[in-house]
Amino acid sequence: MTRLALRTTLAAAAALAMASAAVAQTAWVSSEKDNTLTLVDLKTMAVTGTVATCKRPRHMQIAPGGKQLMVACGDSQQADVIDLATKKSTAKIALGDDPEIFDVSPDGKTLYVSNEEDAEVGVIDIASNKRKSAIKVGEEPEGVLLSKDGKTLYVTSEVASLVHVIDTATGKVTHNVKVGKRPRRFALTPDGSQLWVSNELGASVSILSTKDHSVLATLKFAVKGAREADITPVGLLMSADGKQAFVALGKANHVAFVDVASRKVTQLVLAGKRAWGLGANKAGDRLLVANGLSDDLTVIDVPNAKALKTLAVGRVPHSVVVVE
Repeated sequence: MTRLALRTTLAAAAALAMASAAVAQTAWVSSEKDNTLTLVDLKTMAVTGTVATCKRPRHMQIAPGGKQLMVACGDSQQADVIDLATKKSTAKIALGDDPEIFDVSPDGKTLYVSNEEDAEVGVIDIASNKRKSAIKVGEEPEGVLLSKDGKTLYVTSEVASLVHVIDTATGKVTHNVKVGKRPRRFALTPDGSQLWVSNELGASVSILSTKDHSVLATLKFAVKGAREADITPVGLLMSADGKQAFVALGKANHVAFVDVASRKVTQLVLAGKRAWGLGANKAGDRLLVANGLSDDLTVIDVPNAKALKTLAVGRVPHSVVVVE
């Protein structure tokens, strides 16, 4: 082979490798009982391995910059920071008692976490790994979500059935909005104008205006053959274009596809037992459902509203994040 031919072959191989890396899609699924994260290749829809982490991993989020995964571990009272390239833990961040859901400021400097037993939101400086302050909220806070500019923090109180609106500059609660029974998770529309809130014991989603914090609508769910008490919405995800919302209906074992403009359910897709956490790839054509009672992950073809495959992913899967 001539040098020119060799260079051409090597260049082609490098380009192919880069292209393959660019389209690689791996779902990371937290397992509360196994203290591991299960890795699923979305191209082959096969489990490729596991990564050990701290005790009772639940909520996960890709850190600003896209190179690290942050995992909140309830029984370890900390977040495990994992390098996505090496799949190795690089740091631990103390989160306080019984951490549930967290969010990170756009600049990557501050972490906000719900501490259920203390009825507060912890404010943590990531660089120093120190708790700067705590904001008192209603009993059993869970959902935590920052506005895109980081100026407003939203927190659910399961017991009080409230959404707390917090000014991050002052750390003060500015509004308490009454929603459905036992609110759990949030999703913002891409334009930031609407905040969707899943109400686990209300079989519903409350839709709030972020301008005046009024409740614009309440969307109730019904599943044929399921009692209302078994329709327990928790996981909530908004499509990148803001046209569709996806709601995991818990014990009803389905995911609802919702048209955001009309606020109507367009499809119900069967998943596993207690459909819980939701994730999606960047293209938005694959929806991932962590099923907490059947210990598996359902991969859904979004355009066709069809479940493609269900994979065992460890005991009590909680959350799923797609890394591309």
